[in-house]
Amino acid sequence: MTRRLRQVGAGDPAAVLRGLEAALTGGDALLPVAADGPSLPTPAPADVERRVALVVETSGSTGTGKRVALSSEALLAGAAAADGALGGPGGWVLALPTHYIAGLNVLTRSIAAGTTPVMLPVGHFDARAFAVAAEGLVADRRYTSLVPAQLSRVLEDARAAAALTTFDAVLVGGQATPIALLDRARRAGVRVVTTYGASETSGGCVYDGVPFGSVRTRLVDGELQLSGPMLAEGYLADPERTGATFVEDAGHRWYRTNDAASIDGDGRVRVLGRLDDVIISGGEKVPLGAVERVVRELPGQDGAVVTRRSDAEWGEVPVVVTSVAVPLELVRATVGAVLGRAARPVDVVVLAAVPMLASGKPDRRAVEAAAR
Repeated sequence: MTRRLRQVGAGDPAAVLRGLEAALTGGDALLPVAADGPSLPTPAPADVERRVALVVETSGSTGTGKRVALSSEALLAGAAAADGALGGPGGWVLALPTHYIAGLNVLTRSIAAGTTPVMLPVGHFDARAFAVAAEGLVADRRYTSLVPAQLSRVLEDARAAAALTTFDAVLVGGQATPIALLDRARRAGVRVVTTYGASETSGGCVYDGVPFGSVRTRLVDGELQLSGPMLAEGYLADPERTGATFVEDAGHRWYRTNDAASIDGDGRVRVLGRLDDVIISGGEKVPLGAVERVVRELPGQDGAVVTRRSDAEWGEVPVVVTSVAVPLELVRATVGAVLGRAARPVDVVVLAAVPMLASGKPDRRAVEAAAR
């Protein structure tokens, strides 16, 4: 059996909310689309399998486009487990685009809680507008979800920063959030919760390194894999990719994240970077994510990105792309002291602004092109 797939412009979050409410209760499946987003090579189908309630399009920061198909059961399981981890359902301020899973999560959790989210105006994020929205949220428990750049802007505005301290939890993507920014927020009294997840896991399912609810984690050849009721059905019209990404093993279905990670004795997860984000420089493996984390701890470099560049002598070398100038000698000395000689960047490329996706993540393809 199938149901109609309805496309709704993400420029109207209220319409996306109505569409999601209908989808979760058996109506048309929903595909939020961004007016200015990149189009995928093939058009979306008119109908989808009955189990599919939501389709999330993503071009990714490094890979090819895909349409992730999620069921009502997966979305609501993720919402229920998140509520349990946060201390109960509550009201939300929506500050993220609704064609991305993080923004859609705010809507799903609002629907599940029976609350109406307070929505910021669509477009450029404004800290004062966030303050107004936060002050207008009436709920026993208060939540919001931000990307690191938004958190930084809020902390720079006294009224917005004060409003942020009234939230029971502020969810921020943990992998891309500089430690210095987290420390700054916590010193200001903000209850930050770092999150890890993907569209394929109905959004964040690991909070502050701890899998919530019935989420399972494991490492296979260094790759983090996740299992639980929040997993996506797969990718629309792409059985090959679905089969390669979602695997059955020992009675469980696992999502292969393509992220390198470590899991300590208490089950706490630490994501180290993308498995495909490792270069061979002079015969040595250099994880660019690790280099980036070190660089981001330098003053003014919390938005820096480390990418690769081909090199006739070394094969590939790390390059820093940033919007704030920093001496190359300082970068090389700092990285070399932590990660070794091979990891030292060979160049610092300064741009007016580091290319970003609407999700708040760096556009790594554009960054790599700028570093060539």
